[in-house]
Amino acid sequence: MMRKGGFTALRSSVLPVDCPPARVVFAFALLMISSTGNTAGRPPVSAAPPIAQLTLDWPALAERVVQHLALVPGERVLSLCAGDRFQREFEPHLRYAVMKAGGVDLGCLEVLAEPLPQAFDPQVIQRGTSPAREALRGVLRDVDAAVMLAGAAPKHPAYAALQDLLRQGNSARRTVHFHWEGGGQPSAVAIAGQPLPPQHLIDAVYQRAVLREDCAAIGAAQRRVEAALRRGEVRVKTPLGTDLRFRVGDRPMNLQDGDASAARARTAKVLVDREVELPCGVLRVAPLEESVSGIIAYPVTQWDGRPVEGLKLHFEKGRVTRIEAAAGREAVEAALRSGGPGSEAFREFALGFNPELAVPERNPWIPYYGYGSGVVRLALGDNTELGGNVTSGRPRWWDLFVDTTVSVGDTVLVRSGKLTGP
Repeated sequence: MMRKGGFTALRSSVLPVDCPPARVVFAFALLMISSTGNTAGRPPVSAAPPIAQLTLDWPALAERVVQHLALVPGERVLSLCAGDRFQREFEPHLRYAVMKAGGVDLGCLEVLAEPLPQAFDPQVIQRGTSPAREALRGVLRDVDAAVMLAGAAPKHPAYAALQDLLRQGNSARRTVHFHWEGGGQPSAVAIAGQPLPPQHLIDAVYQRAVLREDCAAIGAAQRRVEAALRRGEVRVKTPLGTDLRFRVGDRPMNLQDGDASAARARTAKVLVDREVELPCGVLRVAPLEESVSGIIAYPVTQWDGRPVEGLKLHFEKGRVTRIEAAAGREAVEAALRSGGPGSEAFREFALGFNPELAVPERNPWIPYYGYGSGVVRLALGDNTELGGNVTSGRPRWWDLFVDTTVSVGDTVLVRSGKLTGP
């Protein structure tokens, strides 16, 4: 009896049943040579996956961060760390680069990194947050610039205290956000049906972006688009059915062009103007709330920790007025309720410009929070950090769209996910 899946079954499918044993052995040898390519003088072809290789150039990355800070001699620089590889491998080079530039190195302030031990009572952590934030405002008052590394997030008292200080009027105080991972939502976003690349490939893209990006050219392109957006009604469309309209009026626009200098900080209009992202590349604005109307149609997405399919949110005067979904509508409703009043309000429009962070054609994924060329963010919730009037509601800012067409009148700014002008 022939054994399924074994050599006998393979033989029966290739050779005549009455083939003599000697011919069977010879034919099988030929079959193995043919199938493996193991000819004389040539080793067999390996089926092993490629070896993961990456060398992060921490000294060069540190130099670039300090270049963007444009330190004035004597400025005091602090890092916020979380006990990960950025603290171990990057932060010493950052401190050295600060000293080389004439800055005063204040070292690293470590936040309470997660995950926390199971034995920790979350209520104890919550009770300790407010007094720590208040005390740290006094401790950090003399910090001129801070670098927020991976793992640091606004929920941490030190981070929140620095944000409180950034909001205090016309000053040169600023922060640079250099956090590829951790500290909230992941920076790399999967496209529905496509897996994310492994971490070393994500790191390679981000390193290349920081070391090669032309933030001055990106800033010039952002200013041209800013002028176009102010000319009239903006329209955002996608093949799934998004058709959203709004006006930006004289609302401040946050241009992430890599300028983290003291001079730039003094001209800041909103909080995020003093929170400079590296890599650079996004334009952000909170439209006039009463002008927002139309539909946002989502790909397969997640709300309240559950998948939602065929979701369409209908807006009038900046608020969700109707929810459609093929599946998961109750999850959307639950998420909006749990976020509190304002969670159903339109928050912001954002457009990416960085060509080094563009969505790749092969093995596509969305790098670094949608800062890549042509990526659009349509967000909900509190938008006060952008100068908007939605003062409550949990922000939902990670919905990114890669196939939009964005226009102002007859001027097309983005066509099918590709920047076109103006």
